Amino acid sequence: MTARIIDGKAIAADLRGKVAGEVKRLTQAHGLTPGLAVVLAGNNPASESYVGSKAKVTLETGMRSFDHRLPASVSQPELLALVKQLNADPAVHGILVQLPLPEQVDASAVLNAIDPAKDVDGFHPVNAGRLASGLPALAPCTPLGCILLAKTVHASLTGMEAVVIGRSNIVGKPLLQLLLAENATVTVAHSRTRDLPAVCRRADLVFAAVGRPEMVRADWIKPGAIVIDVGINRVPAANGKSRIVGDVAYAEAAEVAGAITPVPGGVGPMTIACLMVNTVRAACATAGLPPPAV
Repeated sequence: MTARIIDGKAIAADLRGKVAGEVKRLTQAHGLTPGLAVVLAGNNPASESYVGSKAKVTLETGMRSFDHRLPASVSQPELLALVKQLNADPAVHGILVQLPLPEQVDASAVLNAIDPAKDVDGFHPVNAGRLASGLPALAPCTPLGCILLAKTVHASLTGMEAVVIGRSNIVGKPLLQLLLAENATVTVAHSRTRDLPAVCRRADLVFAAVGRPEMVRADWIKPGAIVIDVGINRVPAANGKSRIVGDVAYAEAAEVAGAITPVPGGVGPMTIACLMVNTVRAACATAGLPPPAV
């Protein structure tokens, strides 16, 4: 048996199309054009690439993109002043501060300064708390994308046993909350978990978000399980260059799993698509309109 490949690129393209439809409707019916502000400090090449992709997709969906590029020498007060300015700007509905920030800046102080209503990354303690309490919240984009990918295989996750490997505030913990909201039974595993392979073998759904290349092996997977690989790891390739692999040993796991995401081309494209979803949701909430149909 070879697993069905969950095509994140195609699913994300479909989602971006739905977002564009909602943006058009909001603009025509309410004169509301959602706006996303992205703040980049320094010149980290990976961050520059992400920010470029985000700006491109923002414009493609018909939203307004506000790009703020700051030098690596930016001070914390300068960055906080920019966040304060964006919080007050009615044209900006979503604010994203690209991480990592330069070492002289306290990232948590900056993220906590963002208005929770504009926190489209879903990292603010208020949104984390609302998510944990089952209240409406802006949820982090990568976990949101993971749920949507799993639901393309099973429309309902009710009663399914899920294992999340990794307990970060960015993926593992919010993913736990989103899975509970879908009525799944969830185990969060991590570096101290005893007999991790045995824990994984129970799962109908495996979410690997631990940042260790190809750690999850075929014999960890229950036959027919859905495997969502959040990992992006650069490893040496035979030609002396490097290649990107996930946290799951893809080729062998695909022989056992029922459905699996590739890396690249799985979770990655969904993260940016879900950022667009959050921006439209934030714009509707700010304007006192019903939630969008995405």
